[in-house]
Amino acid sequence: MGAITMQTARPYLAAFRARFQLMLQYRAAALAGFATQCWWGAIRIMVFAAFYGVHAAAAPISLADAVTYVWLGQALLALLPWVADPEIGQAVRTGGVGYDRLRPLDAYSYWYARTLGWMLARALPRAALMLLTAGIVLPLVGLGEWAWQPPAGLTAALLFVPAFVLMTMLGGAILMLANVIVAASLNERGVNAILTPLVIVFSGSLLPLDFFPDALRPFLHVQPFAGLVDIPFRIYFADLKGASALQGLALQTGWTIVLIAIGRYAMERMMRRLEMQGG
Repeated sequence: MGAITMQTARPYLAAFRARFQLMLQYRAAALAGFATQCWWGAIRIMVFAAFYGVHAAAAPISLADAVTYVWLGQALLALLPWVADPEIGQAVRTGGVGYDRLRPLDAYSYWYARTLGWMLARALPRAALMLLTAGIVLPLVGLGEWAWQPPAGLTAALLFVPAFVLMTMLGGAILMLANVIVAASLNERGVNAILTPLVIVFSGSLLPLDFFPDALRPFLHVQPFAGLVDIPFRIYFADLKGASALQGLALQTGWTIVLIAIGRYAMERMMRRLEMQGG
């Protein structure tokens, strides 16, 4: 059974690896993205420092956790599904999607694997540079209070591993829904215009969700975008621990399964209606 499973998964792993290796070639883009994210990370930390200097008692997390939250967010920014995969729209407009329909593969799994490769290849080099700069260099030069702190203990570190995996899978599921809409509409601008603010605000990327009014928190903590930033990051510095951390992981898992099912259904309907030019 294991051999059959690996044989079945091999084409999708190859698609993931090919897209991942292709995107790693864009080193200048990675460096530019890293520099930009460092700059905005520093600005956000200064804003938090000003807030904590006046209203520290009202803050739901410590300043050190807020600083780590910012650096984590900047490091993993490219994992957020705020823009549709540009290759999908191009494939539909040029007719290249016809090759995907002819392959003896599940089209959703194939696109999903390539989308994950695109996301991770853009995120991991920047995350490594961010960790080196914010986690190692800043403490060495005497700026430890503004540095990226390690996980809050071994348990938090171990729980962050599945939280990161689920964060990536959930982001891929959301992005696949956007990709299906792009393939159906032949235009990614409208999708991106709606998706970007939704992801930035409701994931907690702009502001940790616990900073929002009390009346909104019950909704914000259970909606799908919370699994992209708020849940994994709070697990990282043990704001979520024990049963709360397990509930967060369950929420990530549940939304991932639901959105993959919705995306698969939507893609099957889209593929049945899709017509190649001239026939």
